[in-house]
Amino acid sequence: MMRAMKREQRTRASAGVLAFICVLCGGCHRQHRTASVPPAPSPVNRATARKSAPPAMPVGYSEEGLASWYGVPYNGRPAADGEIYNMETLVAAHRLMPFNTWVRVTNLSNQKTVTVRIIDRGPFVDGRLIDLSKAAARQIDLLGPGVGRVRLDVVAAPADKPANDFFAVQVGAFSQYANAETLRDNYARQFGNAHLVLKQGATPVWRVLVGREPSIEAAQQLATVLQARDKAVFVVRLDETEQTQAPGK
Repeated sequence: MMRAMKREQRTRASAGVLAFICVLCGGCHRQHRTASVPPAPSPVNRATARKSAPPAMPVGYSEEGLASWYGVPYNGRPAADGEIYNMETLVAAHRLMPFNTWVRVTNLSNQKTVTVRIIDRGPFVDGRLIDLSKAAARQIDLLGPGVGRVRLDVVAAPADKPANDFFAVQVGAFSQYANAETLRDNYARQFGNAHLVLKQGATPVWRVLVGREPSIEAAQQLATVLQARDKAVFVVRLDETEQTQAPGK
């Protein structure tokens, strides 16, 4: 009897020691299951990041909207990039894309496509996305309707993209300089930066541009503010060829 009791005591003691060891080991195991700390991010050189930032509309960029076309009286006159506009070549006007951007235009009503090069600015009509040359419009059956819904896909970006991109908001366009100057002066007093850009044509048009923003996003924020005064405003790219002009110059 005494031997049996001693064996039972030794068994309980051994079980207790084993339980203590298991708890200890389990605690040690939990202590080593710590989450790994990720390395700190490398400091960003903002100047380098700015230089290596992708263009606002890189290859692969796509958008949908309304296309129109233009011919006479702009045919044979300088486009916004300085070259002579020939309506029988595959070129186009866009408000934001850099000059010499190549864009594939798909007519969404018939899936016909044409590839054009951006050389001009426009269309300066609310709701329009791109102005095609007569030849480009003919190729996708847009001559008859005049306006149609399209998809734009950037297929090649210009090699000589400007180092400094700036954007503004167009708030008006006038055939009379005095009217344009009145509006420009009004916006300049409130927003500090407003100027005129002359678009040549059979009837020259004075465009009123507000702001000089470093990105499309910043210009769009300005446009949102300006829309409280005039709904028909839109963001445009400021080109080096665009200069403030006065009558007779």
